[in-house]
Amino acid sequence: MEAVGDTLEELWISYNLIEKLKGIHVMKKLKVLYMSNNLVKEWGEFVKMADLPSLVDLVFVGNPLEEKYAADGNWIEEATKRLPRLKKLDGNPVIKQEEEEAEGES
Repeated sequence: MEAVGDTLEELWISYNLIEKLKGIHVMKKLKVLYMSNNLVKEWGEFVKMADLPSLVDLVFVGNPLEEKYAADGNWIEEATKRLPRLKKLDGNPVIKQEEEEAEGES
């Protein structure tokens, strides 16, 4: 991954049985990461994506971590708390709570 870490902007790695995100931190230009239907089940792996300064679009549906928290009804809240720069999660625009409150006041 280091060979493309300075230039790659999109990575589509869905359906690959991926459990660990080792080495993802080198993807400094990565804006789009589609990694649905893999095997990531721990927040410790998920938060490695916080090291990606350009990441704004993530598709993570179908991973055990997402399935567990989606069933509990708090997936979007938990995921965006850990990756606050996301603009799109699982194909849906991310609406920040502060923005909603600010709009209500104007």
